[in-house]
Amino acid sequence: MAGERRQATRVVIVGGGTAGWMTAAAIARLLPHRAEVHLIESEAIGVVGVGEATLPHIRAFNERLGIPEAEFMARTRATFKLGIEFRDWGAIGDSYIHPFGTFGTGSGAVDFHHYYARLLREGAELPPLDRLSYACALAREGRFAMPETDRRSLAGTFGYAYQFDALLFAPYLRGLAEEMGARRSEGIVVDVARDGESGDIVAVTLADGTRIEGDLFVDCSGFRSLLLGEALGEPFEDWSRWLPADRAVAMPCRTETAVTPYTSAIAMPAGWRWRIPLQHRTGNGYVYASAFLSDDAAAAALRSVVEGEALADPRPLRFKAGRRRHSWSHNCIGIGLASGFLEPLESTSIYLVQQAITLLVELFPDGRTSAADRDEFNRVIDLEYDRIRDFLILHYHATTRSDSPFWDYVRTMPIPDSLAEKLELWRRRGRVVKYREGVFLDASWIAVYMGQGIVPAGWDPRADVPPEGDLRRGIGSLAEQIAADVARRPGHRAFIDGYCPMAEAA
Repeated sequence: MAGERRQATRVVIVGGGTAGWMTAAAIARLLPHRAEVHLIESEAIGVVGVGEATLPHIRAFNERLGIPEAEFMARTRATFKLGIEFRDWGAIGDSYIHPFGTFGTGSGAVDFHHYYARLLREGAELPPLDRLSYACALAREGRFAMPETDRRSLAGTFGYAYQFDALLFAPYLRGLAEEMGARRSEGIVVDVARDGESGDIVAVTLADGTRIEGDLFVDCSGFRSLLLGEALGEPFEDWSRWLPADRAVAMPCRTETAVTPYTSAIAMPAGWRWRIPLQHRTGNGYVYASAFLSDDAAAAALRSVVEGEALADPRPLRFKAGRRRHSWSHNCIGIGLASGFLEPLESTSIYLVQQAITLLVELFPDGRTSAADRDEFNRVIDLEYDRIRDFLILHYHATTRSDSPFWDYVRTMPIPDSLAEKLELWRRRGRVVKYREGVFLDASWIAVYMGQGIVPAGWDPRADVPPEGDLRRGIGSLAEQIAADVARRPGHRAFIDGYCPMAEAA
């Protein structure tokens, strides 16, 4: 009947943490008349959060939820992030930054990196690629400023993300979600009831006997994948042959060194370790392959390299790289670790949560779930996982290291055809494969290719037109302009102290 109000969809979210409360807050905020949100979590079940480094996309997510940036950063004791520093990946002693911004300047349809590759192959002495990115230069100098809105300005050629305390983020989101009408129940799910005909989930039962019915279920139960994996039996695609790291040990320490505006990923004999500087502490962790290193040896190795007083004992984590065959099955959507896991090398965990939430909102069921909506959701999420997977594999495979069995393995392992094709196009012509969907754009791939020593043999033939001398002078002048402009910007810590000094714990 025209004008009749649609009955709200009962959305039951199983699991809290970052994924659960991001989902609850987003649905409650963006679909207030379409959904009733009920989240179930148990304080007896811990969360994985050990400190989060993010991608710039989180800024748009926070803005859509009406979250004031300075307040969010103060409450989560966050710092700014301009990119990720990689040390010792292509070879021991190497260092480069994957920036949240561009390299150089283009000329019409010819991207800057084609000119740079041409000059390198011709033997020209050039500034390091890091010096030709505003984001990299800011990061290296430990400075920060908000990007200018004019993209033609050098100071408008970068973006930024955050490094924050994950254990503070979820409670912050919970407060927002509950203010917007989301309900929370404390308890552990002990039974999942399904419809005998459709196979859809109709209700979950808690340990105290409470039965909670719903129309749409969101699985945010972490690695256990209680609904999607256990109840619905959605198969898991194992990618450990390409991404063999299956464990991590995490340990925070006091911040006694520079609060850098970037995350560091430092290669180790059996994997890599992270360094994530927050306002009140520094997050550290060693991601490693248990086939090449024992748990005790990993913990000892991490203890030996942290830069300040340890604030806790090393905390072990176990995982497996891969994803569920379908992230949306029947009337259940897996978000976060319940859907899949890709190690934190490029800070994609929260991005994948955010993308799943965005798609869910866009394809939100109008009554019964539609097969077409499910198929589209799964298509996009699968592409996100698959393309991030290839990008992560590239970091390991594109190396000359042969100093340990682990690096021997990843250097020589067979790689997916999709990545092999990308590598061949880059090596031959300096071409970056472009997609309509996927998180990492040209500058990200260029940073890793060039940073790990893969200089293309060829380039766009239009890059041969300018005289070599003019190109060299232009590149040198660009490096000088960036350096001079960056030198005028405030230090990262000074900017934070004036903009978003951390709030004391409640």
